[in-house]
Parts: sequence; C-alpha cells; structure tokens
Amino acid sequence: MLVGVSALIMALLSIALYLGETRDVCWSPRVIIMMAVAFRLLFLFRPPELSDDIYRYLWDGLSILHGNNPYEFAPSGAKLFDAESAVLLSHINHPHLITIYPPAAQIFFAMGASLGGILGIKAVLVAADIAVCAVIMHILSRLKMPPARALLYAWHPLPVLEIAGSGHIDGAGIFFLMMALMLLIHRQNTQALQFSRNGLVPAVAGVAFSLAALVKLFPLVFFPALLFLAGRKGRWWFILGAVIGATALSIPFFPGICNMFVTLDTYVRNWEFAGFAFQSLHEMFPSGHTARQILAISFFVITATLYALLFHKNENPVEGDYATYLFPMAFKTVYCIVLAFLLLTPTLHPWYALYLACLLPFVPGTAGLVMTWAVLLSYRVLINFTLLGAWEETDAIPAMIWAATVGAPMLGWLARKWKPDFSRRGKIAAAGEVQ
Repeated sequence: MLVGVSALIMALLSIALYLGETRDVCWSPRVIIMMAVAFRLLFLFRPPELSDDIYRYLWDGLSILHGNNPYEFAPSGAKLFDAESAVLLSHINHPHLITIYPPAAQIFFAMGASLGGILGIKAVLVAADIAVCAVIMHILSRLKMPPARALLYAWHPLPVLEIAGSGHIDGAGIFFLMMALMLLIHRQNTQALQFSRNGLVPAVAGVAFSLAALVKLFPLVFFPALLFLAGRKGRWWFILGAVIGATALSIPFFPGICNMFVTLDTYVRNWEFAGFAFQSLHEMFPSGHTARQILAISFFVITATLYALLFHKNENPVEGDYATYLFPMAFKTVYCIVLAFLLLTPTLHPWYALYLACLLPFVPGTAGLVMTWAVLLSYRVLINFTLLGAWEETDAIPAMIWAATVGAPMLGWLARKWKPDFSRRGKIAAAGEVQ
C-alpha cells in the first residue's frame, strides 16, 4: 500500500510540476509551504513505524542532558538514566555499538530530547525540513527557475515519511547544506559579491557546510562543488569557515569522539542492505571485501571525473551570469554523484535518497524521480519482520530498484529518439498524398 500510494503521489506531483512549468497553474510559495506543513503534520504525532533509529537519537540526547559523553560508552555498557531508560534501551538497534552520529547531530538530539522525547526530536527536524522547503524556493527564484519545482521536495512522499514519520536526522543535514548553497548564490549580487571578496559570505557558508557534514558525513561529497561555487577568491575563506565550525563542534566531545570512527569502520566493512550492485558482485567474489573495493573505486573514479569536468569549466563568467550558469552546472554534477552513490552503495536505506530528493527541484531528472520513489520498495522486508519477526531480504527488490532507476531515463531517451522519426514519416506520407 505504501508503494502504491507513494506512486500515485509521484504521478500527481509530475502533473502539478507540468502545470506549474507551463504556467497553466501558478503555485504560490504560501500554498507550497502550507501544503508541505499539512503533509508533515499527518505523520508528526505518529510513532515511528518504518525505522527505529530515533530511539538511538533519544538515547544520545538524554546522555548529553545527563552530562555524559555519548561517544564514551555504548548503550548496553552505560548506566541507565532512570526507570524508563531500560525500556528505551530495548528499542535501540545494535546497543553494543557506540553511536555513529557526529557532533552536530548530537546537538539536535539533545535539543529534541529536552523538548519532549521522540516527539520533540521529530518536531525539531520537521521545523528544519520546512525551512529547507523555503530555502529551496529562494534558491529557485535566484536561479530564475519556475517556483513550481519546489513541489518536487516539499510535497515528495520521501521526506514526509523519513523526516516527519521516522524522524531521520538527515533533514537537519540537508537544511545546513541548502543554507550553504543559499549563501554562496548571493555572490551574483554586487553588494554580496563585495562581501564575498572580503571573505564573509564564503566563511559563513563554510560554517554552515561544517554543520551539514557533522550531522551526517555524507554531505562531504558536496565539498568540491561548494569550493567551486565559492570561487577562487572565496575558496580559502570557505575552507577556514568549515574548519572553524567543525573544530568548535567537535572539541566538547573529545577524546571519546574517536570511538565514533570504530563504529563507522564496522558499518563500512559489514553493513549491507538492498544494494543490487553489491549483491551482484558478491556472487562473483564471495568474500564481499573485493566487491566493496570495486564499488568504492568505481564511485571514486566517477566522482573525480565529474568534478574534474566541473572545474574545467569557466569559474568566473561575467557578472550576472554567475547563478544562472555555474549553479545549475554544479547541481547537475552533484546530482549525478549522489545518484551514482545510491546505485553503487552496499547499503541502501530509503532515507539515504533524501540527499537526491533535495536536488530534484534544480535537476528534475527522470532517474532521480524514479529512484526517490523506488527506494521505498526496500521496506517490503518489514512485512515479514513485523508479522513473523524474521528479517528476510529478497534479491528481487534491489534489482527492481536498480532496474527502475536505470531503465526510466533509457525509456525516455528512446521515446525522444523515436518521436522525430514519427514526425518525419508523417511529413513523407503527406508529401506522397500531395503528389
């Protein structure tokens, strides 16, 4: 039912986008935000049903509120806060592992826990997600793109389910990432450009990016793109801001924060879920280690090639063309990189695709639209887990996700290729009738 309803919503979103692009319907920013809020409120007060990650968030947040460093001990080895913490501990997955979430995420956990437990955490993340919708609309206006494109994120079922429904921390990371992009886009303005030359705008953007990367590490793949957008004169200021922000956030958690990387290493070496490319290679290389290396090298080569092509472009077009020239080009680059990651990663949880969903308003590609919907198919594993308590993954689901994502743009390309042929045949037939 989840997949069917979300598919219907995606079809309606496509129609709404088409009407907005053709100017047949004018979607005002107020309507877009109001509907986005309404969709999220439908899930805000529901308990998390698709993921149990938020229980770990709450544990980490309570640890900080009780004066403890969440990186010092795993939940199973830590002292209980009170009688209710024993119940909370029973809901945490992998309680023997120290938290994997970076310092900025921990601040959000503590903030949400202080506001009211799970509901407090979800409320904070939903507020950040609504702010993302507003920032996306602002960036679209600066890029002179149709405001209706904001629908592709604001009304998309993926952020509604994963942030409002499950309370995934990725919503906060996307907010800071979009803030960094919004700050850099102001370089096209003459006055803001002067600030950029003085280092203020790129430095603040660097701080915002450090917050994004210390919510979830994945935004680090955006780092070269943001350096590109900061320009040659603002690049070092951006790096300085990022270093200052990361240092200020990390120092309070030393020295225990180093334990986070032990859990990260365990995740990278052992975790796997719904990764079709990994499953296919794993059949050829039973150890799995070789398969992971091949995928990692492939992703690195793709990323390095795409960024090399981006930096090869002109970094300093004439004033006024900056936003309309460089930003779409950078968005297309990171769109392809994130899509490649989702296709190659051994572990493909649905909320990972949120970083692709936030790019759809700027690059509404068929592959991205299909991937951000098809990834929900992986939740099929929850049916047997809920009913029988058995976690049984099937090879068919990852294959379907991969095939849908890769096949959709290919079908679109074939349709565009055949369309001129039909037109030409019609003209030939008409000419024959005249003769």
